[in-house]
Amino acid sequence: MNATLVAWAAPRLAVVEAAIGASFPDAVPASLRDACLYPLKTGGKRIRPLLALAACEAVGGDWRHAVPAALAVELLHTYSLVHDDLPCMDDDDERRGRPTVHVQFGENVAVLVGDALLTEAFATLAGSGYAPALATRLVAELARAGGAAGMIAGQALDIGMDGAVRDLDPLLRLHRLKTGALIRAAVRMGGLCGGATDLAALDAYGDAVGLAFQVQDDVLDAEQDSVDAEGEGPPSFVKLLGVAETQAAAIAHAERALAAVAGISNADALRLLARFTVERTI
Repeated sequence: MNATLVAWAAPRLAVVEAAIGASFPDAVPASLRDACLYPLKTGGKRIRPLLALAACEAVGGDWRHAVPAALAVELLHTYSLVHDDLPCMDDDDERRGRPTVHVQFGENVAVLVGDALLTEAFATLAGSGYAPALATRLVAELARAGGAAGMIAGQALDIGMDGAVRDLDPLLRLHRLKTGALIRAAVRMGGLCGGATDLAALDAYGDAVGLAFQVQDDVLDAEQDSVDAEGEGPPSFVKLLGVAETQAAAIAHAERALAAVAGISNADALRLLARFTVERTI
């Protein structure tokens, strides 16, 4: 992150991290609580919570009002990572330099941890103190983004339920669902918390940033993709386009995000985050 983004993000991340630490109350058995907090405390960029807070600010709201929504999105995102790492899915042994949940605690515990994180995401919105109409809208936004027509649909495409993904249009659809749906929801939910009634610009921004984020991920994973000469493993933009064209595509999506919020005077943080998606090295 550049210095301006770090200065903006630091106090907001401190509040988000405190909310994460308090997300499983003492009533939860200690061993389960520790297992649930384990994947939440392995670091990460917290891009989705930051997008929610920035979107709230962009429409004139107080970012603190969006903290429960930001937390809910991060809880649901983390559940998806825990389940995605399982041996029956991507079978990853390490995430962010630490053993994955199923390696640390066992597969059975990892399934329960994912279930608990998912459920807690919606409990967070229900108990947030938001006005009933807003809470209901936020629950619907998160459920739609994380459900069978959103992130789960993308994961289904990723594991080949509809056959191998070998062309650009199906790959764009996959990532608009698997990665983009939740990023777009974070932006929309932040806007709703800030009182926005017209989400068109934020929606366009979220769509573009979601693609920029995933395409840049593929650039960062290019070395791993390049050794996959037989086209096995998950589909990626690098496999279809090569590294240089993939990097150019990431930048183009980020520019599209910037254009989407060009008319919003308070969107400086959104602009910084859009640039960060393609400038990051991790």
